[in-house]
Amino acid sequence: MRRYHRRRYLVRGWGKNLLLDTHVFLWCVIQSPRLSKRIYHQIETTPVVYVSAASLWEVVIEIQLKKLSADPDELAAKITDSGFEELPVSVAHTLALERLPLHHRDPFDRILLAQAHVEHVRVLTYDAGLKPYGPVWQVITEAD
Repeated sequence: MRRYHRRRYLVRGWGKNLLLDTHVFLWCVIQSPRLSKRIYHQIETTPVVYVSAASLWEVVIEIQLKKLSADPDELAAKITDSGFEELPVSVAHTLALERLPLHHRDPFDRILLAQAHVEHVRVLTYDAGLKPYGPVWQVITEAD
C-alpha cells in the first residue's frame, strides 16, 4: 500500500499507469498477503494508480447484500489516503462499453475495461476470465 500522499502527474500511454480492480483495491487497503511483494512494489512505483468510482459502487452493493462487511466512507477515504487517484465514470467511459465484445458480462468489470481503454491504463486484476480482452488487463497469478 502506498504510504505517502502526494500529487502525481499524469503519464499518458498504455502500461504506465494502473487502474485497480475492486478486489485488488480492497486487498491493498487491508494489506492482504493475496498480493505478492512484487505486486505491492509495482503499485507503489507506478506513477498514477486509479481506483474507479465503479469499484466503490460495487462495494456498496456488496455491503447492502451482506456479502461484505465494511464502512463505505472509510473505503472512500482510503482511496486518497493510500495515494491513489479517484477515477469517476464519465460519459466517454459509458459510450466505450458499446465497442467491447461480450467476453465477460460482469457490468463492473466491463466499465473498468471501458475506463482503461479511454484512459489508456492497464487494469490490475486477479480475474483470469478477463484475459480475452488482451493486454489492457494484467492478471495476477499465484506466481506473482
